[in-house]
Amino acid sequence: MREFKYVITDSQGIHARPAGEFVKAAKGFASSISVTKGEKKVNAKNILGLMGLGVKKGEEILVQAEGEDEESAAAALQNFLKENL
Repeated sequence: MREFKYVITDSQGIHARPAGEFVKAAKGFASSISVTKGEKKVNAKNILGLMGLGVKKGEEILVQAEGEDEESAAAALQNFLKENL
């Protein structure tokens, strides 16, 4: 399993457009990918779950990838977050 933490820097937090793009990116990998905020953990390939976390600017999330392409999935999603959120 690969995991990393990321603090959201976008002033609007995780909102619709980047959330949709993040989900689309996550769906491109075979690995199981989750996003956790506090005690709540959701499937990163489900936009309703991701939006339901209500992540605001300055809050930390944990992204976990587990599966055959976990290393490339974690690297790609971490890069996505740095560029977009």
